[in-house]
Amino acid sequence: MGKVVTLGEIMLRFSTETGIRIPQAESFSIHYGGGEANVAISLANYGHQVLFASKVPANGLGEAVKKHLNRFGVDTRHLLFGGDRLGTYYLESGVGERAANVIYDRAGSSFAAMEQLEWNLESLFNGVDIFHISGITPALSEKWRALALDIVQMAKKSGCKISFDVNYRSKLWSPEQAGKFLTQILPYVDYCSAGSLDAQKLLEIPSYSGTGRKEEMTYYYQAMQKRYPNISVFYSTNRTVNSASVNQLIGTMWAERNFYESQCHMIDPIVDRVGGGDAFAGGVLHSLLNKDTYSKAICFATAAAALKHTVYGDSNQFNQQEVENFLYFGSGKIVR
Repeated sequence: MGKVVTLGEIMLRFSTETGIRIPQAESFSIHYGGGEANVAISLANYGHQVLFASKVPANGLGEAVKKHLNRFGVDTRHLLFGGDRLGTYYLESGVGERAANVIYDRAGSSFAAMEQLEWNLESLFNGVDIFHISGITPALSEKWRALALDIVQMAKKSGCKISFDVNYRSKLWSPEQAGKFLTQILPYVDYCSAGSLDAQKLLEIPSYSGTGRKEEMTYYYQAMQKRYPNISVFYSTNRTVNSASVNQLIGTMWAERNFYESQCHMIDPIVDRVGGGDAFAGGVLHSLLNKDTYSKAICFATAAAALKHTVYGDSNQFNQQEVENFLYFGSGKIVR
């Protein structure tokens, strides 16, 4: 098993019940989560040693975050306490043809307001195999763009493989801002979660003019790797949205100049889509740490993402054996 560090903001999510809009809501379900924290939980579920670095307020909410991470086996020795508040967001659950909608309330959070690095980076990355961060962290502020680069450079210097999930959020920064940052960070990255829209909108790669999903994804993966040959593995999901409640999900990967694709998962109904991409990234990193074949890696990761859609909350709640059983037995069958 491997040793992994993830770093980012963890927030409190307030979700409406299906069929209830935020202006009419009288109660909310609450869950703790964030891109890098969700990946940490997935990897801890699979038996890896995982440390999550962040900052939360020194109050009951900060303590609740710590307990949330610890219950899944995530090491929180690098979880800092201080600052004014825990970032929050509100999710209006989608259903049928109505998509979900998010309202952020995270400005001035303990993590977002950090002005300097408060971790001992040499200690943080000692003996670490992979450092994982997403594009959500540098999207928080100009200061965090500089800090994120400093952290990645130190992780690289320490011998870590760098995992980066583009994870573009249009409500946090513009395509131009994100694209500029990608040109700065991608030269340090080893494993990258980036899809066709990231290639087109953020990296300004010309649109594919042919037909066929495999050919299209091969085109974008090849174009991205030509610009950043240091990146050994690209991966992403291809999602067909029949409705907010029914999706089809396929995982794709580009490694060693070969294209790999998972089976198609029909997710019907979706219980909670939030965190599906993080479960996918966690599955990929788990397989890379285990040195699985790329074919096995993409199938495992996509199955993990499909399973995440079946439970409430931001994080994956399944271990390695449960994901493998799901792949073996198929959807909907009772495991006795």
